[in-house]
Order: sequence, then structure tokens, then C-alpha cells
Amino acid sequence: EKHEFQAEVSRLMDIIINSLYTDKQVFLRELVSNAADALEKARFHSVQDETFLGDAKDLEIKIEHDADAKTISITDTGVGMSKADLINNLGTVAKSGTTNFLEAMAEGADSNLIGQFGVGFYSAFLVADKVSVTSKCNEDATQHVWESTADASFTIVADPRGNTLGRGSRVTLHLKEDAHDYLSEDKLKEASKKYSQFIQFPIYVKVKKEVDVEAEEEDDDDDDKEDDEEKDDVETKDDEEKDEKAEKKKATKKTVFEWEQVN
Repeated sequence: EKHEFQAEVSRLMDIIINSLYTDKQVFLRELVSNAADALEKARFHSVQDETFLGDAKDLEIKIEHDADAKTISITDTGVGMSKADLINNLGTVAKSGTTNFLEAMAEGADSNLIGQFGVGFYSAFLVADKVSVTSKCNEDATQHVWESTADASFTIVADPRGNTLGRGSRVTLHLKEDAHDYLSEDKLKEASKKYSQFIQFPIYVKVKKEVDVEAEEEDDDDDDKEDDEEKDDVETKDDEEKDEKAEKKKATKKTVFEWEQVN
């Protein structure tokens, strides 16, 4: 389902895409701020209705990068958006903030102030040439995906993967080439820390760690057992003893991914 952006939103996006301002990191500040707002709304609803949170009781923000796909994703367990919300909030209805921002820009204001006008979401296009927003709210049984390549239009479809979020939103940025430095774990952690210090909900960044794994664990040995049995016939007892000792000492490195809290 394809929709056109309202003219003023298109103008706004043109300004952002062609913006020369140096601090492109502002995109993370705005998207984390939006996620925190969605979490605050979820918390407000949960005070009035204790069943609101359902199974997704943890109110949190998770940030991760995919070096192969060249993406960054920011996921929250906030209120989420229905199909109508996605259309209205991210495209066809220009809020007064859009007009105000455009007027301020015309008067020479710094585009770093984008968040003050309630249109910070579009700062995603500073670093991304395609943005996808997957969202699920309690009022809409279907999870939807909004997507735009900033070409004056956006699409919205029911998510073929079904309800993967439970509740909340996931903003995925397909990064432009000049923003690939954000695919560095250190850079993403540093920027996330910078913009999370005043956020009252936990923010996690996915990090890669290497852990020691004993080489003699059963799982690792299962595959080799048949080969070993054949070799055993020709090996001497001395060799077997040496092998056993070496095997006990040997430890291999295993890569695991963990969520590290940054605030």
C-alpha cells in the first residue's frame, strides 16, 4: 500500500537529506527520545490498566547493528502504533511542528534543533537512505511495517512475519555509505551513552564478546567420536595419554552476543 508524503513533510525531508550539518549523531538522540516517549505512554496506560503490558512487562530500549546488512535498529517496548498511527504520525498529516520547523529553518535556525519541533523521526534520513518502522500496538491485532526511501512516498504493509514484537516499535536504518562508521560497536555504544543519560528507562546495546569454552565439552566431541574410534586402533597408549592431557588443558574461544546496559 503506497502513500504520498504531505508536501510539507517532503520539503522537511529534502532539507534533512541535503543538510550539511556536521553532527549527524542527532538521529540517535531523536530516535531514543521517541522510544522513551512511547515507553512513558505505555507506563501511563499500565497504571490505569494493569493488564496493559501483558507479557511484555519490561519497558526498555534495545539498540543493535548488523555489519553485514549495514543496518542499525532501535527497538522499544512502548505503546506501538496501529496502521492508522503509522500513516498519520510518519507521513500524511503534517503536524504544526513541521511548519514551524520549516519556518525556523528559513530564518536560519540550526537544524540540530529538529527535536524541539516534534519531527525528530525524520533525522533518521541524515544517516539512512531507507528507513523501516515495524510496529505493534494493543489496539491493532496486526503488526505493520512502514518503509520509505525518502522519495516523496512510503509504503505500509501487514508484516508477513506476524507479531514478532508483542508490543512496541522497531526502527531499522539502512545506512548510507558515509554513515557506515556507526556499524562500529564502540561508536554505537559511545553515542548511545551520550544520549541516554537523561532517559529513565534502561537502554541496551548488543555487544559481541568472546568467552572461553572447554574443548572437551560433550557437544564439541560428538561429531568427532566416529573418527576417533578408527584412529584409536592404531594409536599407542602413550599417545592416548598425551592427547587426553592436552584435551583437558585446551580451551577454545566462542563468540556470543549480549545486551549491555549503557545508562
